Amino acid sequence: MVGDIGDELQARREGENGHRVLPHTADTRLHAWGTTREHCLTEAVRALVEAFADVSDVHPTAVERVRLAPGGDEDQLVALLDEVVYRLEVAGRVPVDVETEPTDDGGVEARLSLADLADVTVVGAAPKGVSWQDLHFGPDAYGWTCAVIVDV
Repeated sequence: MVGDIGDELQARREGENGHRVLPHTADTRLHAWGTTREHCLTEAVRALVEAFADVSDVHPTAVERVRLAPGGDEDQLVALLDEVVYRLEVAGRVPVDVETEPTDDGGVEARLSLADLADVTVVGAAPKGVSWQDLHFGPDAYGWTCAVIVDV
């Protein structure tokens, strides 16, 4: 994550991937960017996790693959973030690392390296869902960017 908007713009110009977590009235707003769609998706997951957990010193205990069907970019972003929320709520697992890659049919495959929630340091409210309000995900002059509000 970078400090301010100027830092973010400079990082994007230099071809860096990244994200920021911003406060939003009773929610959290995530902003992520990447040189490719998949890098942006990866950064969005990292931002989601950073909003509620410090996973910097945690090692994964499991790996799960998530396959997202072909569809609109925003649909895939919401689907991936929903998968993270689902694993947190149902299994008590948090991604400590994530990798995404495109599939031949236009879908996305994500590899989530997971740890138990009990093993991470909780630093904020857990996400409950992803809002479609003010959602954005698409290409721009420096690669890809997304912005999403997460209900907490």
